Amino acid sequence: MKPAPFEYFAPETVADAASILSRYEGEAKLLAGGQSLVPLLNMRLARPKALVDLNGVPQLEGVREENGRLVIGAMTRQRTIERSQLVANAQPLLLEAVRNIAHPQIRNRGTIGGSLAHADPAAELPAAAVALDAEFSATGPRGTRMIASRDFFVSFLTTALQPDEVLTEISFPKTPSGAGWSVQEVARRHGDFALAGAAVTLSLDGDRCRGATIALFGVGYVPIRAHGAEGVLQGEAVSGALLDSAAERAGADIEEPLSDIHASSEFRRHLARTMTRRALTAALDRARNGASNA
Repeated sequence: MKPAPFEYFAPETVADAASILSRYEGEAKLLAGGQSLVPLLNMRLARPKALVDLNGVPQLEGVREENGRLVIGAMTRQRTIERSQLVANAQPLLLEAVRNIAHPQIRNRGTIGGSLAHADPAAELPAAAVALDAEFSATGPRGTRMIASRDFFVSFLTTALQPDEVLTEISFPKTPSGAGWSVQEVARRHGDFALAGAAVTLSLDGDRCRGATIALFGVGYVPIRAHGAEGVLQGEAVSGALLDSAAERAGADIEEPLSDIHASSEFRRHLARTMTRRALTAALDRARNGASNA
């Protein structure tokens, strides 16, 4: 199929892009890597009046360290992130999340901002952002504002971005020394969206858990932060039994798991527990042994 007719714009600045979005009052779409939008256009599931191509806005690309945080431009390709030594050193969980995305051909074109703004709850990057307490910078006619990851994902394919705002960059904290991390998921085929997954960080103080974050994906309309499971771990001596308890609680932290032709809600809850246990085990091993980020 071919997309419905639309007007095409290729702005060179964020301000120009936001101005065009404002003019179309919610009837325009931003084009980043196109890995999600173009198929929707071709199937006519998306019928915008205008397409605003961000590929000619150089200020939206790049990876840098700023004020002790890792900052990534929204138009930075996933493959660039995958190959970045700065990302590997500063935030290896993000690197591992990117490596789980589809196939290299997709990552060559797909952008970090495009994936996050698309907000597919089965995607890896939204869950990584939630697990890492990322901050999102959005620019529109009213200026620039910061959005916390806990507020960014609103519902299925829906974010807190206003129709006339452009996601410009995402900021991540750097991984503390001695912390462990892991992203674990299960899919029907390699490269498919996950039926369920978990993105985890774990820090130790001796043999006790100093802190942990757990974000579940593929099981709800948004990435789910498993605060209850994190509380099970906090301050406790780490053992296999403790990880089992945290994983069990992670399943309980999902109020109503998604159910579809691929997996029932109870099966997804089971998968969430299993992926959490695997991710915690891998994160603990890295925290104890200082495994390489590469």
